[in-house]
Parts: sequence; C-alpha cells; structure tokens
Amino acid sequence: MISEDKLARIKGRSEFIEAKMAEGGGDFAALAREYAELKPVVEAVRAYETLRADMAEAEAMLADPEMRALAEEELPGLKARLPGLEQALRIALLPRDMADARPAMIEIRPGTGGDEAALFAGDLLRMYQRYAEGRGWKFDIVEEQLTELGGIKEVTAAVRGEGVFARLKFESGVHRVQRVPSTESGGRIHTSAATVAVLPEAEEVDIRIDPNEIRIDTMRASGAGGQHVNTTDSAVRITHIPSGIVVTSSEKSQHQNRAIAMQVLRNRLFDLQRQQAADARAADRKAQVGSGDRSERIRTYNFPQGRMTDHRINLTLYKLDQVMQGDLDEVIEALIADHQAQLLAEDGA
Repeated sequence: MISEDKLARIKGRSEFIEAKMAEGGGDFAALAREYAELKPVVEAVRAYETLRADMAEAEAMLADPEMRALAEEELPGLKARLPGLEQALRIALLPRDMADARPAMIEIRPGTGGDEAALFAGDLLRMYQRYAEGRGWKFDIVEEQLTELGGIKEVTAAVRGEGVFARLKFESGVHRVQRVPSTESGGRIHTSAATVAVLPEAEEVDIRIDPNEIRIDTMRASGAGGQHVNTTDSAVRITHIPSGIVVTSSEKSQHQNRAIAMQVLRNRLFDLQRQQAADARAADRKAQVGSGDRSERIRTYNFPQGRMTDHRINLTLYKLDQVMQGDLDEVIEALIADHQAQLLAEDGA
C-alpha cells in the first residue's frame, strides 16, 4: 500500500522548494538540483492521484441512474490503468543513488588474451564513445596508453552529460570476447577479456584527501606510442598511502597532470567508499546487479554468432554489430529494470 502521508510530504517539499526559488532564498543551485530530482516523482504522484480521483468520481456516478451507463463505460479503462501507474509510482519512490546524476570516468584495461585483449579494449572504448555521442554526452580521453598493434594498455575517459552514471554504472566488470583475432592465421576462435570500471565523478566535498597521506612522483612518460605519451619529465604518479591506490597522468603539462591525477584518485576513493557501504548493506544477501564487482564476468561478445549475452540478467541479443556501434540502450534498459525489480522486492520484503 502506498502511503498517502508520504505522497503528501513529497508534494509539500516540492512546493516549498518552488516557493523558496521564487523568492530567491537559500542556496539556489542546491534547491534547483533537489527540485529537478523531485519533479519526476511529483509528476508520478499527481498522475496516480488524478487517476484515483477519477475512479472515485466514476464510482460515485454509479448511484446516479442518469450517469450510471457512462460510469460503467469509463470504470474498466480507469481500473486497467491503475496497476501501471502504481508500479511507476513505486519505482519513482525507490531510494535514489545520489551519484546517478553525476558525470563518470570509464577505465578500461585488457585482461587475459595478450594483444587480442588489448585490441578488444580498444573496441570497447569506441563502443562507449559512440554510445555517448548518440546521447549527446561529452566524451574526453583523459589518459591513454597504446600497444604497438594499436590496442589499449590502459585508458581513462571522462563522460559528462545528463544521467551519465545512472546509465553506465552497470558496465563495470569483466567483458569477454570470442572471435578469430586479426593476428590468428589458422582461423581459430580465441577467448579474451577486458575489464571496465565506471566511477562516479567525486567532488572535493565528497572526498577530502590529506596531503600527508599521498606521495607525488614526477617521472618521464613511457609506452608504445599513443597521443598522450611524451618524452618530458611531466608525467605525475600519485600514491594514496592508506589505500594503496596509485594513479598516473602523462599529459604534456605537469600542472594539468597533477590536477587530473588528483581527480582520478578522488573518484577511486569515492567509489571505494561507495563499495564498502554497498558491501555492508549486502553482507547477508546475494550481491546485486550493479554492485560494480570488477572481477565479475558480466558479458560475452561472440562475434562468429553475432551474439551478445549479459550473464547477470540472462539477456541475449543477436545484433552484435549494432551493439559494438554503440547501440546499448536495450541492454542498459533491461539492467535498470532488473535492478529496480530487485529494489522493489526488497522494499516489499
């Protein structure tokens, strides 16, 4: 049963924020963010309440001989809409991941499979880049190290736009590829893998880094080519001593490298903090989709069969070419729906 008091509180809070913004009181930016977050919830509440009011009015009309026929005609349609609006409202009322609206950083590294794994890591990078372009997001390479064959040793990309982390957070994990490598002369199918980590962008207020807990080293960039590799002593490596996290940046400007490396470190520490909180909540139950477990094999891309399978939700799509071109919405929507279903099940437990 949906609590009427809860719905009233949500509408009241939205109206309060709207009035505050109109009079120019408080932190306008913070109020605007909260108002934008509440808006879809309030719309779901109003749609639900409007339908309930229409049903009540139609049921009252049943007692009026002159209006009874009209009421009997309208009521079935109104009742048929109720379950869908109730479900939409329950989803809107679910606890929100406060990182959902944030930009994100994607880190991709080759796993098992040598050169083929590095080439596949490059394919994944291009897949996410095309997906971002299709949604109108900004996609910037922050750090990239290439292999001699044009594969990727390691890459970090910053993605900015509306709802970036909400849609990309389920991509974290091990991505497996099955195909005949371009380096294979015998036509044998190889299995390789790459790891993807999607981190919400942290702000300084989220993570405060004690200068006494980090070590900053300047070094000469090295690697097998790549647009960001240079021969000056501008590369920066930052080690966070308590966690053991090490980040590097090798842009041409040492000052820029320090800023980039600090942001990446802040993102990783924020993600670690979120993971620890999630682990604590999930200690007595099965790990959920979107837990971000980097060691979990989440997806297989089988090129000979043109098939992509997401193992977390047993979804198989026979449109691998489109997927690799950035057509990811179908699988992402399925993952979001599955995650919402799990949250609803917990909420009703």
